[in-house]
Amino acid sequence: MTPPDTRDRRRGRRPARRPTVVGVIGELLITAGVLVLLFLGWQIWWNNLVLAGQQTSAAAQQSQKWVDDAIKAPKPAPDPEAAQVDPPVMAAPAPYQPFAVLYIPRLGPDWKRVIRQTVDTERVLNSYTAGVGHYVDTQMPGQVGNFAVAGHDSGWGNTFIDLSKLRIGDRIYVQTQDGWYTYTFRNFEYVQPTAVGVLLPVPRQPAATPVERFMTITTCNPPFHAGERLIAYSVYQTFAPPQDVPSEIAAAVGQAG
Repeated sequence: MTPPDTRDRRRGRRPARRPTVVGVIGELLITAGVLVLLFLGWQIWWNNLVLAGQQTSAAAQQSQKWVDDAIKAPKPAPDPEAAQVDPPVMAAPAPYQPFAVLYIPRLGPDWKRVIRQTVDTERVLNSYTAGVGHYVDTQMPGQVGNFAVAGHDSGWGNTFIDLSKLRIGDRIYVQTQDGWYTYTFRNFEYVQPTAVGVLLPVPRQPAATPVERFMTITTCNPPFHAGERLIAYSVYQTFAPPQDVPSEIAAAVGQAG
């Protein structure tokens, strides 16, 4: 006969719970959710931070090379008595070729990106050494008409995530092997993705003949969505030879990051 105290203890025990299919599935879903959140954190924050640094470094190296080349082999200074001439305009580069470096001080004291020919996603906008692409059917820097470029707002370096912070009168600098083209920000426009009229020689005016030199920047809006496009329009102001770095970005030029 079992002693009373032992029997009482056994009566107080709870039987071990066996795992159920629902419980196992629930735990797997929780684990999967945590992994997804970690991946999103890496993709949105860490990966963008690393990629932005690489894009900045590539732009700095290209920028400094053009400045160094100009110092080593300077061109004759223009005659101050000569009449004002148009800025030089380079020939259209081959697809995917880097041909300019873009500086926008409002986006950060060290913000800069390489511009490549075409707006191909994988080879240009998502590139570790670029981030900004040129619409091939638009004009080149300094040319009469519309020099239009594109970049991501979020993801792949967050190139233009702060584009909406531009203020009227902000300077935008485009550096090529020929020198520095300075544009001044004029205004924003929010359009549907199908509004390709923003890329016309005179934006949104198909019948107009261009007499000004425009620059148009396009990106998705709002950040992390692609429902519409944010368009930033600027107008050309001045040109300077490659060794004459604009004072506003002198500290940023050549910083490899």
